[in-house]
Amino acid sequence: MTTAEAAPGQDLPDEREILGWDQFGEASRDLARDVVASGFEPDVVVAVARGGLLPAGALSYALGLKACGTLNVEFYTGIDARLPDPVVLPPLLDTAALVGRRALVVDDVADTGETLALVQRLVAEHCDEARTAVLYAKPHSIVAPDYVWRRTDRWITFPWSAQPPVTA
Repeated sequence: MTTAEAAPGQDLPDEREILGWDQFGEASRDLARDVVASGFEPDVVVAVARGGLLPAGALSYALGLKACGTLNVEFYTGIDARLPDPVVLPPLLDTAALVGRRALVVDDVADTGETLALVQRLVAEHCDEARTAVLYAKPHSIVAPDYVWRRTDRWITFPWSAQPPVTA
């Protein structure tokens, strides 16, 4: 199966978690409920782009927050293929806008956890408090996200990366 998540010549694992659009909506609402139940009141949602863009947008709507930011990070290049370390890419987040705020850093998955750890550290340097939320966490992640919808050790197919890019 060719998808946006497989590099050329790679096949997806047979055993994998598949998240559909409807289930994504439910997962986002569940995460928002967990944030509210914890008593944490974020002022801003920071998406880890690209995978965290849609979950962050859904959470910001569910939490009634209009303040959203994005930090672009490149790490994965294919299935279990990644750069040596996560790399922050332009455009950069306006970190001055985080001063005195509580931030919710959102990504799709904490796989190795290295990307989430980097972004949370960068955001925490500028705001009063930074917590993390992910749809999925893997058992080998170096980070224990504050809010997790589901835990798995499988490869995950997200609805936004299930199809290959549209080309001419």
